[in-house]
Amino acid sequence: MPKFPRLTGQQVIAALKKAGFLVLRIKGSHHFLSHTDGRRTVVPVHRGETIGPGLMLKIIRDCEMEREEFLELLK
Repeated sequence: MPKFPRLTGQQVIAALKKAGFLVLRIKGSHHFLSHTDGRRTVVPVHRGETIGPGLMLKIIRDCEMEREEFLELLK
């Protein structure tokens, strides 16, 4: 299993948009994303900070994706 790259919130949002997610609203630094099939997640966007591995796995789980599927969206 490949090591997961460190990503910023903006990079995660860009990848999720490729998968069909849309930003519903923003409250402070938290971006609330939703897919048309009902999947939802929240991505924190803090300037210059990366998302930790635990939170990154939680976001992927919320999106009901596999790690490999998410890694493909980064390309």
